[in-house]
Amino acid sequence: MSGASQILPGTGRGTMQGMVEGAVRERNASGGPPSTTFGGPPPRAGEDLRGSLTANGSLADFIWFRTGGPAEWLVRPADVDDLSDLLKTLDPSTPVLPVGVGSNLIVRDGGVPGVVVRLPKAMAKVSVEDGRVRAGAGAMGITVASAARDAGIAGLEFLRGIPGTVGGAVRMNAGAYGRDVSDILVEATVVTREGLVEVWPAEKLGFTYRHSDLPAGAVVVEAVFSGTPGEPALIGAEMDRIAAEREASQPLRSRTGGSTFKNPEGHKAWALIDAAGCRGLTRGDAQVSEKHCNFLLNLGSASSAEIEALGEEVRDRVKAHSGVTLEWEIQRVGEYLPSRLREGSGEGGLDTGISHQPLPRPLPQAGGEQ
Repeated sequence: MSGASQILPGTGRGTMQGMVEGAVRERNASGGPPSTTFGGPPPRAGEDLRGSLTANGSLADFIWFRTGGPAEWLVRPADVDDLSDLLKTLDPSTPVLPVGVGSNLIVRDGGVPGVVVRLPKAMAKVSVEDGRVRAGAGAMGITVASAARDAGIAGLEFLRGIPGTVGGAVRMNAGAYGRDVSDILVEATVVTREGLVEVWPAEKLGFTYRHSDLPAGAVVVEAVFSGTPGEPALIGAEMDRIAAEREASQPLRSRTGGSTFKNPEGHKAWALIDAAGCRGLTRGDAQVSEKHCNFLLNLGSASSAEIEALGEEVRDRVKAHSGVTLEWEIQRVGEYLPSRLREGSGEGGLDTGISHQPLPRPLPQAGGEQ
């Protein structure tokens, strides 16, 4: 038993609570990685959930860095109504974090308190209607770009270069190759933290560079994109060009989190990092990629603390060299676990710049991940 409890329709609270608490006890007695302080009574909102509820649910199994602590409660709702019902009845003080494939995320080693929502495959469908592409938030960017290509809709090719889900792309206004989600989004369907299902026009999202005004705990569940008429062959050729360029310039086959820092106005983050002498810099098993130095890598057994500390060291070196302060693009969520930062890791055991106190339980707004 892995600690997962499938909550079926009509399951009573007593049965559900017993299953989940049993899962927690088994997890903590299994001799596996030490648990956090998580594992208390399950959310009351879970008693009527038609999807699944997992105590101490592993995030490192799918987060691209393949490291970090568990979710206190990992929820996979059956559909939009299931998610809405969950959020309506969930204690308002319980933090909610939507996570997609974790391609732009550092999950700290202490894990993520509250509820982490991961949408199921049923919420990843893509269709074309009246020259627009309607995509479930769990769909990958390449799937959306391919559907647009097949329908002769140009302007969405850049999504081929976005390795995350539609939900995350909308939340952080993801972009590549000169275009952003804000250029193509018509509207997004959102389940608010209060459980209301609302359709937001693009203007309401308040897009800026790698940012939207979606509040913490809100979950994007669908998006509608528009483009312009185009020839499928030409659209496909542009997608192939993007794929080849990414393969040549980025460490796609490594444990990474995508672009680490935002491009400061008038600069390229990678060039600032390179000029500061950070290419190939290591801390434990965390490394600044030699292929593209705005990417951090887990070479095998890096902790999230080491990856984040390496990023902070890069920021310090860039600031000292050029006077520019880099802003994180990767989202960092959860609680810090000091024991996962090995003494003396990196060059000369440099100070990490990270507090060794546990983070407060409320999560920051997760700007990119869904």
